[in-house]
Amino acid sequence: MTLEQLIAQARTALDTAIATRRQEQDALVALRSDDNLTEDAVRDQVERRDAADAEVTRRQAALEELEKEQRREDEVTALAARTVPAATRAPAYDRVARVGAEERTYRPDTDRRGAMFQSDIIARALGTEGDIEARERLDRHMQEERVERGNQLRAAGTGAFAGLVVPQYLTDLYAPAAQANRPFADAIRHHDLPSQGMQVNISRVTTGSSVDNQSAENAAVAEQDMDDTNLAIPVQTAAGQQTLSRQAIERGAGVESVVLDDLFRRYNTNLDGKLLNQATTGLSAVATAVTYTDTDPSAVELYPKLIEGLAGVEAALLDMASGENIAVMHSRRWYWLQNAMASTWPLITQPGVVAQTLGANYAQAYGRGVRGMLPNGTPVIVDNNVATNLGTGTNEDEVYLVDRQECHLWEDPDAPMYIRAEQPKAASLGVLLVVYGYYAYTHARYPQARKISGTGLVTPTFA
Repeated sequence: MTLEQLIAQARTALDTAIATRRQEQDALVALRSDDNLTEDAVRDQVERRDAADAEVTRRQAALEELEKEQRREDEVTALAARTVPAATRAPAYDRVARVGAEERTYRPDTDRRGAMFQSDIIARALGTEGDIEARERLDRHMQEERVERGNQLRAAGTGAFAGLVVPQYLTDLYAPAAQANRPFADAIRHHDLPSQGMQVNISRVTTGSSVDNQSAENAAVAEQDMDDTNLAIPVQTAAGQQTLSRQAIERGAGVESVVLDDLFRRYNTNLDGKLLNQATTGLSAVATAVTYTDTDPSAVELYPKLIEGLAGVEAALLDMASGENIAVMHSRRWYWLQNAMASTWPLITQPGVVAQTLGANYAQAYGRGVRGMLPNGTPVIVDNNVATNLGTGTNEDEVYLVDRQECHLWEDPDAPMYIRAEQPKAASLGVLLVVYGYYAYTHARYPQARKISGTGLVTPTFA
């Protein structure tokens, strides 16, 4: 597992701990407003709140330690970059040492969107009255680039990369293709993929031992031969490629890094999508369905189905349940739940949920861990890799309820990796970029997952 993945996992664990602490504090507030308050009950709840507080502190310390380690890695990487000869690297604009106080011709504080730069290019090309001044500015700018960026000078992009041109700071404004990325994959249990083999094997006890009362002294005691079944999990390979022209790489600005960034993000999106939707082994395929059929669906009617699903998760796991249940849903379902209004409340108060409050939204951005909690305190992960074309009308989504510790993902600590190959495309002046990685997963160590599905989960309407 990479350091970035460990940090993402630590953030999710901290979010969960914070949610639990909020639950315990809200429960304490609710308890103190109870007319039948007892000192013992308050003391017990204070102890639970303090224990949750300690867990938050522990999780926070773990995250800070990982982030400190990441910062040090970044420092070491930056230090290593300084040892590269100037002719082979292209430092960022704000990382270049200069003598005196001379300002750049084109700067983000005065020409943030590159309007002046573009106007000068047009003026020079058309030979307008401002051509002389434009030419001077462009020549001065190009000289600055030669001094600061050596032989990595980028004059202009070509073809599909026409917008990626110097000045260098403008390349940071490119708009990458939006991706659903990997919210679910970051929330579940991670393992390092073994260094060899194309299969992960797990032994599952399918027939347990037996214990019963002895019928009489010296009588035979209960005995049952245990038996296990091998759960074979295939190692899968995810890969993508892109061929770039040498012109785009050598005369465009940052083209190669932009393409690699897109490939890496699509790699993450593909992995997360397979965890949810892959035939036979994906979460949708292995989860036991809890059907919600309704021609006029409402959040109030959906909620009991969610509780039924959670009850099924616990019934399947029994003493193997970690208690770290999560609900996974599409963003359209999460906002539909927030849109709902209610005049009734659960009969039994829940830890961390103030009386007459149905759940909570933590206002987290997409892909940043727990987004909020259901009325019973279950954390919600919003993932737009959840399919929205299910059912007979191809307009339904699903809500998944799982113990996140029983959703297992093995990843190569170095994944995704990439290959930069020039020879295969040399005759056509092309450079082949390939991104790939190995992974394995299972949600079936125990048949615990539940999914809410049916006509009650058609495209939501907001009113």
